[in-house]
Amino acid sequence: MKKIALIGVPMDLGQMRRGVDMGPSVIRYAGVVERLEALGYEVEDRGDITIDRPGRVDVKNGDNLKDLQEVVKANERLSDEVARAVSEGKFPLVLGGDHSIAIGTLAGTSQKRKNLGVIWYDAHGDLNTGETSPSGNIHGMPLSVSLGLGHESLTGIGGTDAKVKPENVVLIGARSLDQGERDLIKEKGIRVYTMHEIDRLGMSRVMQEAMEYVNDGTDGVHLSLDLDALDPHDAPGVGTPVVGGPTYRETHLAMEMLAESGMITSAEFVEVNPILDVKNQTAEAAVALIGSLFGEKLL
Repeated sequence: MKKIALIGVPMDLGQMRRGVDMGPSVIRYAGVVERLEALGYEVEDRGDITIDRPGRVDVKNGDNLKDLQEVVKANERLSDEVARAVSEGKFPLVLGGDHSIAIGTLAGTSQKRKNLGVIWYDAHGDLNTGETSPSGNIHGMPLSVSLGLGHESLTGIGGTDAKVKPENVVLIGARSLDQGERDLIKEKGIRVYTMHEIDRLGMSRVMQEAMEYVNDGTDGVHLSLDLDALDPHDAPGVGTPVVGGPTYRETHLAMEMLAESGMITSAEFVEVNPILDVKNQTAEAAVALIGSLFGEKLL
């Protein structure tokens, strides 16, 4: 029987808007465990990572990094938990929480997979550093941190080496990039499929190309899916919505193609904020997409 280790990370310190810390709870409430068990998986819900609270809200240090110490501690704990799940032969499925938790997920996964591929399904690049970030919010930095760029207390989680290589990363759904992120994408040659490519080529071709690219020479592929990748019409409960994204149906197709490929070895679903949601629509979308990723079909 296929085994999944479900790990919640009720993190809301990587960004400004409160509420995303309830993401793991509402995804569970929307039936993620039952959905996976119905597909024949053995799911071990390992509960939530402990999040330390800062002494006051939105502490920002001289490096333009908000709540750095608390974000580091949570990701260190998550890294250890993910590494343990991988070593036990289980699929780590991480529920956020804001996207800063990807630092810990990738740090933990890369301890066992030294040439990890990454599919970053997101409206944003998350490639800022303290120097380039307009806000200082660490949820806009996890991919750059995982490439070994940024504050040493973040890049050093799970070891000092970079957790992923730029040639093993593909971004899908991007439509909001800061100037520093654009510069870094060009400098590192990171493969990006913006909404222009999705509209022009269609999701099927984009996913086929992305899968071939990220599966070439890697020893596993991690999916990092930010619910703000979807158009806000389909996923209203996110902190940083950007209009003009992939539809619910297009994203299901992407997950179904990943399921058919069998290449995904770890995943996280992040940035569900029930305070901003409508009747738990975004959490339910997350659960449905998780179902598709793990092989759910109509017939």
